[in-house]
Amino acid sequence: MTTATFLPAPIDLADGAVIRDATVDDVPAIRGLIHELAVYEREPDAVKVTVEQLREDLFGDDHYANAIVVERDSVVVGTAVWFPIYSTWEGRSGYLEDLYVQPAFRGSGYGRALLSALAAIGVARGWVRLQWVALDWNEPAINFYRALGADTVDGWTTFRLTGDALRQVAQL
Repeated sequence: MTTATFLPAPIDLADGAVIRDATVDDVPAIRGLIHELAVYEREPDAVKVTVEQLREDLFGDDHYANAIVVERDSVVVGTAVWFPIYSTWEGRSGYLEDLYVQPAFRGSGYGRALLSALAAIGVARGWVRLQWVALDWNEPAINFYRALGADTVDGWTTFRLTGDALRQVAQL
């Protein structure tokens, strides 16, 4: 297991919190935050990823995803989980899978700091865009993203193959 380095250095926030690259030791906390997000999104039983799988996916030799965290008083209270994607029209890009800050710390600027740090990672890596989705009922998130200058992508519908449908298509 390796620790990926994305930020040139931890980012100190005004209240003593810090934004930093996630480490293997953060995986249980990140898994907990993912579950908290699922509860917020009204899907508490939807999280299937285990701590072991998340550890492999974030830090294994063939890792699929990356994470940065916000830590306050030695406790991880927020995370951004992301991975690189590719646009055949524009080139290198990033996809933000989850941005989550515990409710007690919302309004502290942690979400903005995580997104800013991820944007800086993207700029340093030559990304042409960073994209993500938000549930259409999640007005606080939508308003937050719009306040940052993010645009919605109209005219596109998200599709997904899962479970039996994924296995059936794999047999075609």
